Amino acid sequence: MSKKVTILGSTGSIGTQTLDVIAHDRERYVVEGLSAGNNIALLLEQVNQFNPKRVCVATPEAAAEVKLHVPAGTDVVYGENGLIDLAAGGQSDVVVTAIVGSRGLGATLAAIQAGKAIGLANKETLVTAGHLVMSLAKQRNVSVMPIDSEHSAIFQCLNGENPRSIKRITLTASGGSFRDKTREELAGVTVEQALKHPNWAMGAKITIDSATMANKGLEVIEARWLYDISYDDIGVVIHPESIIHSYVEFEDHSVMAQLGLPDMRVPIQYALTYPERRPTPTGRLDLVKQGSLHFREMDEQRYPMMRLAYAAGRAGGTATTVFNAANEVAVARFLQGEIGFLDIERIVETALEKHVPLANPDQATITDADAWARNASTIA
Repeated sequence: MSKKVTILGSTGSIGTQTLDVIAHDRERYVVEGLSAGNNIALLLEQVNQFNPKRVCVATPEAAAEVKLHVPAGTDVVYGENGLIDLAAGGQSDVVVTAIVGSRGLGATLAAIQAGKAIGLANKETLVTAGHLVMSLAKQRNVSVMPIDSEHSAIFQCLNGENPRSIKRITLTASGGSFRDKTREELAGVTVEQALKHPNWAMGAKITIDSATMANKGLEVIEARWLYDISYDDIGVVIHPESIIHSYVEFEDHSVMAQLGLPDMRVPIQYALTYPERRPTPTGRLDLVKQGSLHFREMDEQRYPMMRLAYAAGRAGGTATTVFNAANEVAVARFLQGEIGFLDIERIVETALEKHVPLANPDQATITDADAWARNASTIA
């Protein structure tokens, strides 16, 4: 039977690659719904190709424009309420949450409440509200399948294993655009330089996060919630080739790793087809041709965002919300040319120093902490 899929963030990097996976196996999938922000032209191309029943855009103006071009009977909604309605409604079996940033939280919680399986590509959802998301998923007996290549790798390594036998989880990091630069060399780097990732084709925000290592910090916090593991047992190493996507050490000192070429379509498809594996439109890894793999110890002096992420995670409560929100604002300011690259970490650290974390926050408290951090980071 065909699996019905809704994609939140269909015009972004993960969304377009998810649709590419679906396009290569059309008999297996039905696209139930799509959401996009302001890239109306691409959204309309996707609607024409996949004919979803429901579409969500950012504004009423965008919705009015889209209605002029979609087939009769296609439901068009907009805004935060429309996004939540899209995620929770309809006949979807799985909702792929590929929206960048904290906007994905409400829609993800609504989809879980409605009993939809989650393909999780929005790491900020767990970073800001991991305790709420995983608790609700357990209550509703809903699977949360990670789409990040690192967390997909860990999930695959743990498949069939006893969680109590885990000794350590290690996330691999490419090192980003500036992995071979010293701290001193980072002072004058440009946005254009920062967006040239050596391994992955990703959106602007995540590419900057990769360069600062904030992205890996977010993944560390994700890992704590996905695998119910202590921060003391989560490590990060720099692996420039991005061939080993992450690995797990067990109590007998065996290590399991998942390898493959750096192509997000593999973890995307695995999240959609698990426990089955299917052919993918991706290249094959030839280890002989690859020749060698390299690893470097994570240096928190070189990458202060790693230190800040661990500190926020250990502080718990709303601290991780502040880490994420401050980073989102700082990255946006850098992309707009308002601040320098090294100002990103300064802004995040300042927000965390000023914030007094609140334990076990509900969604309203998380929203308030997010708003506070954004305001503080806009003027810092």
